[in-house]
Amino acid sequence: MAARFSCRSFRADPVPRAIIERILTAAQKTASWCNSQPWRVEITSGAATEAFRKVMYTAASSGKPASGDFPFPREYNGVYLERRRESGFQLYNALGIARGDKAGYAKQALENYNLFGAPHVAIIHSDEALGTYGAIDCGGYVTSFMLAAQALGVATVPQAALAFHSDLVRRHFGLGDDRRIVCGISFGYPDLGHKANSYRTERATVADTVRFHDDGT
Repeated sequence: MAARFSCRSFRADPVPRAIIERILTAAQKTASWCNSQPWRVEITSGAATEAFRKVMYTAASSGKPASGDFPFPREYNGVYLERRRESGFQLYNALGIARGDKAGYAKQALENYNLFGAPHVAIIHSDEALGTYGAIDCGGYVTSFMLAAQALGVATVPQAALAFHSDLVRRHFGLGDDRRIVCGISFGYPDLGHKANSYRTERATVADTVRFHDDGT
């Protein structure tokens, strides 16, 4: 967990299918509500990745309105806003994008739809009837997937941005109307020489996030 980071530049060489299957087998052990295991996963490689990349980048760069299946955060306030800004500025500073350069911000944001150059993407989707709790279970699966990948030398970046165009994702993969797109995970071998991978975000301390209750009051 300490070694994992959100990779934003990947090498082109693909991950062998046997390694991908090891990641998926490990992630399948994720705990879920009533053992419902609501996640379903679409994995692309080779030409399939390129086709998806083209579809998503074209839509996003054309200004297609967002159409996610789950409500996006209404707003970020207080410490949540501070953390979000810090994370963004760390990326922009690493890439030499000046503060306030909105065109630079927008150009970098589009890299989400270029999958940051990754040779593979995993699309995680759930059943509509399971609602929020299906999505929560999928979140656990995403963490398991990323940690299993890290253990095998494979880098990942979880991407809510790919769920901003859920209708397009559903259509591209031929998914039913009852499927809800939770997020994507672009993955592959990291380009550690790229400036986008040169920094690491901070984490709050346990004292910042946890209260212990011992005396029954």
